[in-house]
Order: sequence, then structure tokens, then C-alpha cells
Amino acid sequence: MTARGAEAENDKMMAALARALVDQPRGSLQEVAAAVGVSKATLYRLCRTRGQLVERLVQHATTRITEAIEAAQLDTAPPLTALERLIANNLEHRELTTFLIHYWRQDPPTAAGVEAGWDATLDAFFLRGQQAGVFRIDLAAPALTEIFVALLLRLIDAERHGRVARAGLASVIERAFLRGAGV
Repeated sequence: MTARGAEAENDKMMAALARALVDQPRGSLQEVAAAVGVSKATLYRLCRTRGQLVERLVQHATTRITEAIEAAQLDTAPPLTALERLIANNLEHRELTTFLIHYWRQDPPTAAGVEAGWDATLDAFFLRGQQAGVFRIDLAAPALTEIFVALLLRLIDAERHGRVARAGLASVIERAFLRGAGV
């Protein structure tokens, strides 16, 4: 298996584990392993405790979300193109996002630092978009960040609960945001 193939398999496993922990928040490692179709021994080799599993998933999720933000090229791509990429990239990791919705703790300094970095990157992007005349200027860039993140997170969670369709979700997020933030 190639390195890229191994990484893709790891991403699938981590997404499945994230989904299992959200669906079974009090499930034992045995139940989590069964939910993702692996043995308890396989899961035990990955993490020996539930706490370690949560910690590893938080680390994996924050890495993937950071990569999704970076891949959107928020600082160089035209603002609407970057926004489309940002939405699409984040939807690729919807299971990890859902996991973070349920397990994110801002207490540890690392989590606070990661979130502050995401906020600063998005604030700069929305400010750049405002300066380019793409986003409305009567809302501060940090407000646009909060509106966007809240919309993205809530619609990902609503999809999980069957309240909104998966098909076309990226378009729904983009249209809903732009109609409220567009010029």
C-alpha cells in the first residue's frame, strides 16, 4: 500500500471512530470497535483507553481541519473561490467536525491556540473579502467569522440528525452565508 493509500485508510478509520464516539458517547472500547468493524485488540493497539482515543481523535481532527482551511487558500485565492473551497474542504471532514462539536474542550492551551489560529485566519480572510467588495462591511470581520462557523457547524450537525439533505449542502451553506454577508 502506498503512503497516500495508508493515509486515506487511516483517515477512514479515524472518521469512523469519530462517528462511533458521537453516536455512542458512553460506549465501551469494545462497543466502539464493533461499531467501526474492527476487533477490540486492533483498537487497543491504536489507543489503550477511551481518553487516549478521544485525545488522538481531537489531535487528528484539528490537524485535518487546519489542513482544510489552509487548502482553501484563503489568503491568495479570489474570495468567492476560497469560500467555496473552505466549505467543500470542511464538508470532506464532516465526521471529524461533528466529533469536535461534541468533544472540543477549550480548557487545554493547545485547543485554545488552535482555535485562535483558525479564528485569526478566517478573520483575515473575511477582512480581505470586505476590502475586495465581496463581503458586506457593516459587520466586523470577526462577526463574519462567527456567523460562518456557526452556520457551517450547525448545518453539519443538522445533516447528521437528518434535518437537512447531504446533497447540495455546500451550496446551501454558501448561499445562506452570502445572502446574509454578501454585498
